[in-house]
Amino acid sequence: MSNPFRDVTDIQGQMNRLFDNLLGRPGQMAGMERAWAPAVDMYETKDELVIAAELSQKDIHLSITGDMLTIRGERQRNLEVAPDSYYRGERWLGRFERTLPLPIPVQAGKVKAAYRDGVLTVTLPKADEIKPKEIKIDLL
Repeated sequence: MSNPFRDVTDIQGQMNRLFDNLLGRPGQMAGMERAWAPAVDMYETKDELVIAAELSQKDIHLSITGDMLTIRGERQRNLEVAPDSYYRGERWLGRFERTLPLPIPVQAGKVKAAYRDGVLTVTLPKADEIKPKEIKIDLL
């Protein structure tokens, strides 16, 4: 059975991310570091839920609690370039965090993650009870 509130949750998450990016997190003062949220794709295959996040560093921490997956880390400034040498700095730096509600039950103990070419791919096997099961038809 599908979750009737899934679309509302997706829209709420997108709006929160938009306001976080435009205005910063509540209670932060100008000049202070703020967390940002990486863009992600989430899709389903026959046996898995797959999440791909665009990140440019390998210092990433993943955790799964119940039906929530959290991606955390920090993007450091290029230390070879002095801060006053920049004419433009549009890439987000500092801490990032993204917590995603998982739309289907998964096997948390079998989650796999790989980082390649700037993309973190998290593969979450579906729980056995929701995987499609082939039913053999006896020909009489």
